[in-house]
Amino acid sequence: MKMLVMLLKSLFSRPKTVRFPARPGVSNNYRGLVHFDQTRCSGCGMCSFRCTSRAIMFRNSRTDYKWSYDPGQCTYCGACVDGCESHALSMDAACPPIYTETGQLRSAYTMQRTPPKPAPQPAAGGAQ
Repeated sequence: MKMLVMLLKSLFSRPKTVRFPARPGVSNNYRGLVHFDQTRCSGCGMCSFRCTSRAIMFRNSRTDYKWSYDPGQCTYCGACVDGCESHALSMDAACPPIYTETGQLRSAYTMQRTPPKPAPQPAAGGAQ
């Protein structure tokens, strides 16, 4: 009988919880989504090597580089940003947006590999 009384009180009383603010503030040095600047990328692949959660995938071929990032796998540790010598990676200082489907925030880029500069040719008829 006590259980029934407790259930009825719970159903007809007001909620006892306190509403959480719409979005809490973030602390200093907060690490959010990783952003990629393809114009600065040297194609070394260190970001993928340093990513322990496999959120960054880097593939290279003879003609291009393929870089992709999945925030759903990211632990936001910042190791990729710290290891990028060309400063092609940066991190947001705000919370990532809410997403409802797997892979919704995933991003991918394809960059063309620049051909190597030809070596200078020795002058013809040089000294012997």
